[in-house]
Amino acid sequence: MKSIFNKITISALTLVLTISFTSCSSVKNANNKQKGGVIGATGGAILGAIIGNNVGKGGNGELGAVIGGVVGGGAGVLIGNKMDKQAQQIEEEIPGAVVERVDEGIVITFDENSGVYFDTAKYGVNAKSQESLNKLVGVFKEYPDTNILVVGHTDSVGSEENNLILSKNRANAVTNYLTSQGLSSARFTTNWFGELQPTNDNSTAEGRAKNRRVNVAILPNEKMINDAKMQSGEN
Repeated sequence: MKSIFNKITISALTLVLTISFTSCSSVKNANNKQKGGVIGATGGAILGAIIGNNVGKGGNGELGAVIGGVVGGGAGVLIGNKMDKQAQQIEEEIPGAVVERVDEGIVITFDENSGVYFDTAKYGVNAKSQESLNKLVGVFKEYPDTNILVVGHTDSVGSEENNLILSKNRANAVTNYLTSQGLSSARFTTNWFGELQPTNDNSTAEGRAKNRRVNVAILPNEKMINDAKMQSGEN
């Protein structure tokens, strides 16, 4: 079981926020997204965990619309404890997935070796992927006070235009499958970057396999944040 529990520093978070908000090309490309509820809390750090070291190089920059501020103090500790339990449960349910705890959020990475994958040039959710997503649905139902961000990526094989469409279709396919299992669509925001945000080397078969991925980020919603503040006496 592979587990990565990393904490992104405040300076790194500030850098991510600055670059994402100042990238004109990203703002111009902010279109055609399925819009869910605004995701607050750890947006900047989550953004960095999802798209690696290539922030601001294009794609659907409307991710900036879901960036909020980190929840601190006692409320942040309470939220973090809930997220720790949720992350551990996801790891136990889907041992192939890479699960990262980022501040008060969780980032799950699915690639060809980790539970949710797609046939070459296809975007339908196959039977094997459905098994993993069904387990994820169970966790999401157990922890209803969260918002969910689904982001699609591809490798660099094929044209940039086709890869952008493919990543969009794959991200939407995952979102649509999850909502078809009884989860509220208001919890979801869907995004896609095509080949523009690689986290691994596209010149190798192994790197391309890792770049063909879907990320699922889980963040506390307003209710969870307010409840935590009230419980900690900060509200």
